[in-house]
Amino acid sequence: MKKLMLGNAAFARGAYEAGVTVAAAYPGTPSTEITETIAKYDEVYAEWSPNEKVALEVAVGASIAGARALCCMKHVGLNVAADPLFTASYTGVNGGLVIIVADDPGMHSSQNEQDSRFYARSAHLPMLEPADSSEAKEYAKRAFALSEKYDTPVIVRSNTRVSHSQGLVDIEDREDVPLKPYVKDIGKYVMMPGMARQRHIVVEQRMKDLKADADTLEFNTTEYRDKSIGIITSGVVYNYVREALPDASVLKLGLIYPLPEKLIRDFAQQVDKLYIIEELEPFFENQIKAMGIEATGKALFSVQGEYSVNLIAEKIAGKRMKASEPGSLPQRPPVMCPGCPHRAVFYTLNKLGLTATGDIGCYTLGALPPHAGIDTCICMGASIGNALGMEKARGKEFTRKLVAVIGDSTFFHSGLTGLADMVYNDSVGTVIIVDNSTTGMTGHQHHPGTGKTVKGEIAEAIDIAALACAMGVKHVRIVDPFDLKELEKVLKEETAREALSVVITKRPCVLLDKKYILPPFTINENCTQCGACLKLGCPAIIKTAQGMTIDASVCTGCGLCAKVCAFSAIETAGN
Repeated sequence: MKKLMLGNAAFARGAYEAGVTVAAAYPGTPSTEITETIAKYDEVYAEWSPNEKVALEVAVGASIAGARALCCMKHVGLNVAADPLFTASYTGVNGGLVIIVADDPGMHSSQNEQDSRFYARSAHLPMLEPADSSEAKEYAKRAFALSEKYDTPVIVRSNTRVSHSQGLVDIEDREDVPLKPYVKDIGKYVMMPGMARQRHIVVEQRMKDLKADADTLEFNTTEYRDKSIGIITSGVVYNYVREALPDASVLKLGLIYPLPEKLIRDFAQQVDKLYIIEELEPFFENQIKAMGIEATGKALFSVQGEYSVNLIAEKIAGKRMKASEPGSLPQRPPVMCPGCPHRAVFYTLNKLGLTATGDIGCYTLGALPPHAGIDTCICMGASIGNALGMEKARGKEFTRKLVAVIGDSTFFHSGLTGLADMVYNDSVGTVIIVDNSTTGMTGHQHHPGTGKTVKGEIAEAIDIAALACAMGVKHVRIVDPFDLKELEKVLKEETAREALSVVITKRPCVLLDKKYILPPFTINENCTQCGACLKLGCPAIIKTAQGMTIDASVCTGCGLCAKVCAFSAIETAGN
């Protein structure tokens, strides 16, 4: 049976059919839907882990215990998981272990555009890369057998286009894969120096074996057509190449590390002109040129952003395949949703003139006008460490105008250690935890503070305030961000305090609970066009030639605009 499936759903289906019993991940676009999908299968234990490091450690533990295990993340999540990743390469596996990592060329939802292929090379792990949903399922499925055959974790690389496009997928039955016996083996699984030295020898031999077998593995395919042009490529770019250059010969790499050297040499000898087309870094190109093979790659193509059919056709054939796009559309900057509880926080930070080190989440949008409420955004959890660094660099007086802003999910992900650092090193800073009871930016996933698992089952909800107190923070306050006067009062008091403090602004995301959507507001004849309401940056408030207006179809009735209006010009519609 064939079914139209999202690439991420296909990855999940492949893991399910391969007999996976444990799956762990932290949500991160473009990989999130893999775990959301596999959680729907009753045969699979699935979890949202606090972060990617923990997720991989859970998957490694399941593998050692004899189960087939899956771990999923986006490319920057692989940085967080790198510590167990490199050592898991040494220990190898018992049950098959597959790590799916989704890169984001073009940075559609990411703070950088790193190329995860280098992790495979550095950690000495095989990496596969599918080109579409059908291959996503097949590669995820076959990766488990590859993992067990070579005693290694296997990385499967996706990207935004493969993860979020749809294609026809063959649906097959789930394999009945019994647990492998667990046998205590400290030489294999306890990586003390003496054991690790021996396992490093095993890793090097494994890579030699994989490289020798790479030429015959089914993941790599050669397609000979017109031999005047030969293309070496992989993944979604293969689809662009086939459309842009339908007559060209193509070596499509599915096993992208280690490279099939003999296959590459044979292909290069058969074509007159060899091109290497790969998004991001010259990963293939550098290795192929090191083989002494003449080829053209990044001399024509950028190391930045996504490629396209037109780009490839222009660079290789000097023509466009499709008509130019119509005139550019007006730009709409990303904004926080109407009724978002974070809006009040950034409005207040701006009003008080505070410097705010920021973090990853919906609230990162607070950096944009009109709030301009965030000064830094580096990575998950960095806001707290950044604030401590600023405090130690510039002194306590600077800290009176400094806060760190972090979300509830991000706090569990990697904010705990930063807060521990502040407690330990006698910080007098203020941390604002904007708690909207969800992992909002990636689509409202649960986390350790929400009280539910990825399967929707009731779980113990960790109390953030109690946790901060237990860590040694003596001044912890909870405030409803929509109580603007109280929020301003609390922030003034805590930033003036010469002691570490945590302020938790607690109100659920307006998209989670309909009870927070109230009758819309309207603007009456008292309006003086002062523009104070525009400083909120709410998309429901519009300035027209006739004056201010509120779009009733967008307004959630939060009433924040009425609270900042000094002229009683904003009221509930119908009053």
